[in-house]
Amino acid sequence: MAKDTEWTTLKKFLPAGWKEEAYVLKALQRTRKIKDPETLLRLLLMHLADGTSMRGTVACAQEMGLCKINDVALLHRLKASGCWLRWIAHQLVEGLVKRDSEPEQQPRFRVRVVDGTVVSEPGATGTDWRLHYSLELETLRCDSFLVTSAKEGETLQRYKVQSGDLLLADRGYCGRNGIMHVVANGGHVVVRYHSTNLPLHNRRGHRWDTLKHLRKLAAGAVGDWDVWIRHPETGHLLKGRLCAVRKSAEAAAKARHKVRSKASKERNVLKKETLEHAGYVTVFTTVNRHALSGGKVLSLYRDRWQIELVFKRLKGLVRLGALPKTEGESCKAWLHGKLVIALLAEHLHREAEFFSPWGYSL
Repeated sequence: MAKDTEWTTLKKFLPAGWKEEAYVLKALQRTRKIKDPETLLRLLLMHLADGTSMRGTVACAQEMGLCKINDVALLHRLKASGCWLRWIAHQLVEGLVKRDSEPEQQPRFRVRVVDGTVVSEPGATGTDWRLHYSLELETLRCDSFLVTSAKEGETLQRYKVQSGDLLLADRGYCGRNGIMHVVANGGHVVVRYHSTNLPLHNRRGHRWDTLKHLRKLAAGAVGDWDVWIRHPETGHLLKGRLCAVRKSAEAAAKARHKVRSKASKERNVLKKETLEHAGYVTVFTTVNRHALSGGKVLSLYRDRWQIELVFKRLKGLVRLGALPKTEGESCKAWLHGKLVIALLAEHLHREAEFFSPWGYSL
């Protein structure tokens, strides 16, 4: 009885039309053993939520009187439900964004932290998948996601941008195409500077010597310089800023050790300029000084760590870290199902912030 009550409560957070979409997206075509979309979704979530095996899930479902199905049939149902689970996950994201976009006073920027994480299949030869993820910094709630193969790398071009968005990203996203994509859609970036991927210029289009300026920084001082980057297609210059601070001796030593270890592991020739750059925290931004000072840009960049904590929670609590599947369609369905669970948890957590005696909204 308690489980039925919990399921009834959980259904209140599912998006409108979720049952109808099961038929539209062909998750449910035959109703011989699974009679309706509700039974199917409940069965899938039982398997995905706590890592119960296929055999354990069907045994539990039979004991509850939910349905009688074998583990092979359940796997086929999961594969067929991939598009449906993806649709539910995207609708849950839209629900989070819609309800969180109505404060009394809109902030100047909607700060979004973007990053990607790899999910591995079992076995040394398994294909990896990459989850591209974006969250709003103010609420720490997901506002977009995309599942791709690991061959499709990290770039800001994977994210939809609206006017007023400020995307916060690590060094892997420091590329001209991605930055131009954000700016063209009315957004801004604060991204960790990558000296190889982002050549800098002065206002006349001549190369700008980054290390020459960094070397002038005193300990504790914040560098803030106007720089320009060249559009990869048109050649037009886009104005930005480079903000930097010198690391402490201890932090610089750790960073250089990490750079040396990575180069040794990957058998790359380490440039002395790369080692010197490791002694600074350097960030490129398109935000002007009237909106954010150099010190505030660097402080904002520190908040990028929040998305790393989100990935730790996804892999620790939702168990998103390692795939139990080896076939492409079942892998994608499993990943989207895990995201449905994580997003439902976000909806439940948000509801818990607004106390009601009975524990849920009417």
